[in-house]
Amino acid sequence: MDLRAIAMGVGFALFWASAFTTTRIIVTAAPPLTALVIRFALSAVIAMPLALAMGQSLRLSRAEWRTVIIFGICQNALYLGLNWIAMQHVEASAAAIIASMMPLVVAFLGWLLYREKLRPMAVAGLVLGVIGVCVIMGVRLKHGLDVPGMILCLIAVVALAVATLAARGVGGSPNMMTIVAMQMAVGAVTLAIPAAIMEWGRPVEWSGRLLWSFLYTVLAPGIGATWIWFLLVGRVGAVRAATFHFLSPIFGVAIAAALLGERFGASDVIGAGVVAAGILMVQLARLPAAAPPQPSSSAVRAIDGRD
Repeated sequence: MDLRAIAMGVGFALFWASAFTTTRIIVTAAPPLTALVIRFALSAVIAMPLALAMGQSLRLSRAEWRTVIIFGICQNALYLGLNWIAMQHVEASAAAIIASMMPLVVAFLGWLLYREKLRPMAVAGLVLGVIGVCVIMGVRLKHGLDVPGMILCLIAVVALAVATLAARGVGGSPNMMTIVAMQMAVGAVTLAIPAAIMEWGRPVEWSGRLLWSFLYTVLAPGIGATWIWFLLVGRVGAVRAATFHFLSPIFGVAIAAALLGERFGASDVIGAGVVAAGILMVQLARLPAAAPPQPSSSAVRAIDGRD
C-alpha cells in the first residue's frame, strides 16, 4: 500500500469518525430520518454540479448503476438510517466503536461470496482488532450502554459491509462524483416515506450548533468521505480499504471526548492500542509478496550456453 492510499485511508477514517459526533448533536435536536433525507438531498444537489464541472458524465454503466443503488440503499438508507435512530440513545464514541467492526464482516463476506483468500496474519489482525473493540465495549456496557441501540448499530454494520463490497469494481470510474451524487439521491428517496410515517410533526430544536453540525455532516462525511472511499476501494480493494475502519475507535472516541465530553478511560486507550496493532498486522499481511529476482541477460546467456 503506497503513501497516497494510506493518506486517503486515514483521511477517510477521520472524516467518518467525526460524523458520529456531529450526528449525535443532530439527532438529539431533530428527527433522525428526516434530517438524513435533507442531508442526502442537499448532498446530491451539491455533488451533481461538481460532477458536471469536473466533466463527468450522467450516463452510467450497468455496473455503476448497480453500485449506486446498492450503496445508496445499504450504506445511506440502512446503515446511516439505523445508526441515526440508534444514536438518539447511544453515545457517539460507542457507535464509532461498533462501526469499526465492519472489516471483519467484509472479510467474511468476501470469503463467502467471492472466495477471497486471507493470509493467517490478516485473519489474526482482524480478530485482534475486534478484541480491542470488545475491550472498549465491555466497559461501556457496564456504564449503561443502550442494548437495543447497540443491536441496531450491529445490524447497520452488516449493511455497511454489503455496501463496501458493492463499491468494488467502480473505484476507477471516471464518473466518481456522479456516482456519489446519485447514491445520495437514492438514500433520500428510500428514506422519504419512512421519515414521513415515523416522524411527521416531531419538533426541531434549532440552534447554531445544530446548523453547523448539519452543514459539516453534508460536506465532509457526506460528500468528501464517500468520494474518498470509492477512490480508495478502487485503489487497494474492498477488504484492505475496510481495515481503515479500525481507526474509528481512536478518532471517534477522541473527537467525542473533546467536543461532547464523553468518557475516555483506560479501557479506551488499551482497546485503541490493540486495534492499532490489528491494523498493522492486516496491512503487513495484505502486502503483495516480493517478486523473485530475475536473472540478468548475461546469466541467461550463460545458462543457454551451458545447455
